[in-house]
Amino acid sequence: MHASTHPPVWGDDVVTLAVEVLRVLADPTRLQLAGLVLDEEKSVSELAATLGKPTPAVSQHLAKMRMARLVTTRKVGTSVLYRVENGHVRQLVIDAVGHVEHLLDDVPAHHRLKGVVS
Repeated sequence: MHASTHPPVWGDDVVTLAVEVLRVLADPTRLQLAGLVLDEEKSVSELAATLGKPTPAVSQHLAKMRMARLVTTRKVGTSVLYRVENGHVRQLVIDAVGHVEHLLDDVPAHHRLKGVVS
C-alpha cells in the first residue's frame, strides 16, 4: 500500500452522506443495535428483549438505520429479521468501538479476547 502525501478530497455529496451515517450511529441504542446484528440476523422482539427497551422504540431506531442503509431486512413468515448491511458498516462499528477500547484500557477487550496485545 502506498502512502499519499496529499489528504483525500471528497465531494460534498460523499461528505454529507458520511456525516449522516455517523449521525445515525451516534445514538447509543442504535450503536448497540448495530453491534447485536453484526454477525447474525435478529428480530425486533429479540433486539428489544436483549436491550430491555420497548419494541416500538427499537423498531423506530431500526427504521432510521434502514433508511441510512446501515441494516438490511429479510422477512421470514411474520417476522422481520435485521442484519448489518455490509462489511463496510460492520467494520465501521467494530473500529469505532475498538478505538474507544484503546482509549479506555491498556489492553482493550478485543485484544484480550484474541490473546493479542498491541
